[in-house]
Amino acid sequence: MKKKGVLLATWLLGASMLFGCSGGDKTATEPAKEGEKEQGTIKIGALFDITGATGDVGTPYAEGEKAYIEYINSKGGVNGYKIELVGQDYAYKIPEAQKLYQKYKASDKVSAILGWGTADTEALRQQVAADKIPFFSASYSENLKNIKESPYNFLTAASYSDQARSVLRWIKENHTGGTPKVALIYNDTAFGKSPIQDAKDFAKEIGVEIVDEQIVDLKALDATSQLLNMKKKAPDYAIIQQTWGATATILKDAKKLGIDTQFIGLNWTTGEGLIPIAGDAAEGFIGVVTHAFPYEDLPGMAEVKEYLASKGEKLEDKNQKFIQGWVTAKILVEGIKRADDPTTGEGIRQGLEKLKDLDLGGLAAPVTFTADNHAGTNQIRLAKVENGQFKVFTDYFGY
Repeated sequence: MKKKGVLLATWLLGASMLFGCSGGDKTATEPAKEGEKEQGTIKIGALFDITGATGDVGTPYAEGEKAYIEYINSKGGVNGYKIELVGQDYAYKIPEAQKLYQKYKASDKVSAILGWGTADTEALRQQVAADKIPFFSASYSENLKNIKESPYNFLTAASYSDQARSVLRWIKENHTGGTPKVALIYNDTAFGKSPIQDAKDFAKEIGVEIVDEQIVDLKALDATSQLLNMKKKAPDYAIIQQTWGATATILKDAKKLGIDTQFIGLNWTTGEGLIPIAGDAAEGFIGVVTHAFPYEDLPGMAEVKEYLASKGEKLEDKNQKFIQGWVTAKILVEGIKRADDPTTGEGIRQGLEKLKDLDLGGLAAPVTFTADNHAGTNQIRLAKVENGQFKVFTDYFGY
C-alpha cells in the first residue's frame, strides 16, 4: 500500500495541471478578487473506471470531471480555496473501491468523493453516512434516494428507475394499436438490475405489458440466443440497461436477425461512442438523454468551449459522457461554493442542500437538493439516431 501511495502521489504531481490556484467570489467561475487571501485546499476523492467493465463510458466521464476541476481552479478556485482532485482507476472492482475509499478518508482526508458504479456506491453508503462524506456517484440507483439510509449520497440525474418510468410513460402515450408490449434487457450486475423491478411495477400500474426479460453481459460480443428468445414474445419495444459495448452487440445482432422491435436505452447506452461500434444498426435507436451532447447550442457550453480552447481542443473532440462528468463536478463545486464551512463533509452537505433549481445552462436538467431529498431531478429527454447522430426530439419530461 505504501508503494501504491507513492505512485499515486507521483501521478498527482505529474497531473498538477488539474489543480489550479485559489480565490473566487460568489460565482464559481468568477476570477478571484485581487488581493483576496488564499484559504487553503479542499481535497475531493474520485473513483474512476478506466480499465473495467464500464470503462467505455467511464473514461470520458472521468476526463470531464478532471477538466471541470482544472477549469474552476484556472478561474481562481472557490471562495479562496483551491480544489484538489485525488483520483484513481478502480477497474469497476468493489474491493478496490473499498481500499481507495479508506485511503481517501484516512490518508488524503478528502471532504467529498466523486464515485462511479452502482455496486460499489451501494456497498460504501453506510460508511459514507458514518464518515459524513458527501458522495456523488455516476450510479443513479433508486436505492440511493433513500435519505434515511443514504444521507450523504446525492443523485445528479434522474434515477435509473425514474428513467425507466419516464420511458414507459412515453411508450404508453405514443403507442398505437392496443396494449404496448415491452421487453427488458439488462446485465446481471447491481447496475443492470437496478431499475428492473421498479419498471415492472410501473408498467403494471399504467397498463403496459412486460412480456420478456433477457440478461446480456456487459462485455458480451454475441446476444443472438437472448434476442431469439425475445423475438418469440414479439415485443413492440425493448428497454436496454447497458453501456455502449453491450448495446452495440444487441443492436447489431437484432439487425442481423431481422428484429423490428423499437430499442430504447437508458442513459449509459446513449452517446456518440455507440455509433462507431454499432454502425448502421444504431439507426432508429432511441436513447435516454440526461446530459447534453457537445454539438447542442446551449448556454452552458460556453464554459466547456473556453476550457477546451485553452487546451487547444474543440467540442467535437469530446462526447456526451465528458459533458456528464463535467456537470457532476460542477454541481459538487456549486455546493462547496455555498457551504459555510467547505472544508468538512457536513459543511458541504449543508451547502448542497441550498441548491434550488440550479441552472446548468441546458447541459442537464436543473437540480434541487434539500435536507429531505437528495434526488436532484427526475427529468430526462429522448434522442433518436438519425444519419449516424443522436438527435434530441423531446424537451425534459418526467413520468
